[in-house]
Amino acid sequence: MRLGWKLVALLVMAAAALVMAAPDAALAAEEAHGVNGAQLGLAWGIPFVGMLLSIALFPLLLPHFWHHHYGKVTAFWALVFLVPYATTFGVGVAASDLVHTALKEYIPFIILLFGLFTISGGLVVTGNIHGSPKMNTGLLAIGTLLASVIGTTGASMVLIRPLLRANDERRHRVHTVVFFIFLVSNIGGSMSPLGDPPLFLGFLQGVDFFWTTVHISPETLLISVVLLGAFFLLDSALYARDENMPPLPDPTPDTSRVALIGLVNLPLLVGVVAAILMSGIWQSGINLHVFGTDVALEAALRDIIILVLALVSIALTPRALRERNGFEWEPIIEVAKLFAGIFLTIIPVIAILRAGEAGAGAGLVRLVTDSTGEPIPAAYFWITGMLSSVLDNAPTYLVFFNLAGGDAQNLMTEGAHVLSAISAGAVFMGALTYIGNAPNFMVLSIAKNRGVKMPTFFGYMLWSYAFLVPCFALATLLFYWG
Repeated sequence: MRLGWKLVALLVMAAAALVMAAPDAALAAEEAHGVNGAQLGLAWGIPFVGMLLSIALFPLLLPHFWHHHYGKVTAFWALVFLVPYATTFGVGVAASDLVHTALKEYIPFIILLFGLFTISGGLVVTGNIHGSPKMNTGLLAIGTLLASVIGTTGASMVLIRPLLRANDERRHRVHTVVFFIFLVSNIGGSMSPLGDPPLFLGFLQGVDFFWTTVHISPETLLISVVLLGAFFLLDSALYARDENMPPLPDPTPDTSRVALIGLVNLPLLVGVVAAILMSGIWQSGINLHVFGTDVALEAALRDIIILVLALVSIALTPRALRERNGFEWEPIIEVAKLFAGIFLTIIPVIAILRAGEAGAGAGLVRLVTDSTGEPIPAAYFWITGMLSSVLDNAPTYLVFFNLAGGDAQNLMTEGAHVLSAISAGAVFMGALTYIGNAPNFMVLSIAKNRGVKMPTFFGYMLWSYAFLVPCFALATLLFYWG
């Protein structure tokens, strides 16, 4: 076992020790689950900020160190938060919060990503698709539509490798991956609760399944068309420049026709979607009580089903087929480690936001209402979105959903503009950074492993702010202003 994994395992054992050392942890959770955010100062956000800055700066300044030690850095920031938290508020409260975050957020999140990553990694598009501007734009458009059907993670994992192979003889490839993250890994997931975790949380809160399809499709269509048009023009210019230079060797031969193989994984992918739907539609009324955290039976079954489907995919898909697809475990390992730190250190940040005007983030909360106390949809769109670009967009959505009243029936009718703004902001602006949405990081890791010299954390933001912010400003004027 590598040292990075040993430190992560040590962190897990420390968490287990917290639980074992607190026989009254369940009682503590029932009486005071989660610290009141009004008690927390902004200093509690330092570990989270440190985690984000590590992700942003280490690959730029110390790439070799980061590649070999990102797991240790993650464990460091997790312990910087966890030890003072347990010391200040008690082992029982720390243990219950840790268990709550793991069972309700991190474990389901990673199982879903693992399932989609594993199953889609067994689907292989054979043959040589030549990455012309028309072909690339078509693949991006297909991925954008597919993202709301099998999720941004599923669509990203199915299509990123064929897209990379289609362009492996091109000199200019970075822009293709960047726009793929914009459209397939984020914006395309805004049309249904299956598309992106924030919308799935809204579905669980009572938002109708097709509400987002009806209410967010106009802005999704607008932004998608604008971005696809911008990509086609940019790709055409770079393609013409490539044609004027000596050709690079194409590692993908033209000896076989284009086909989809590994079809055993298609019903498994459908099974993942069905498991997600089941967990939202079926209400068993049965809860598993684990140290103050209630886990619904249907949620536990969903996670078990997805995990089993992933294992079935591993068993039924020949290893040679995955190797042919360039499949590697490193992207999901990297996401699992980094998001463990993000989900843990984000605990006090979310608590501060939930405290509303009583907390240290009161100034931020006041920005979403006018002088009469009425909500400002444009403010909800931008603040939810900007926070989603650096926080995990699922809990950020939930915070602003509750800040807007938390009543799904009211928000779907009288508050429709506010709910649309929150939903669109959380999904769209996850594309602004590599860490705004989990598929971003997975696509980044796969592209780097395939030899694409991807931009740094801040380099990517130059791309995203240049192309996305004008689109979001246009959407604000047309849909959320006034």
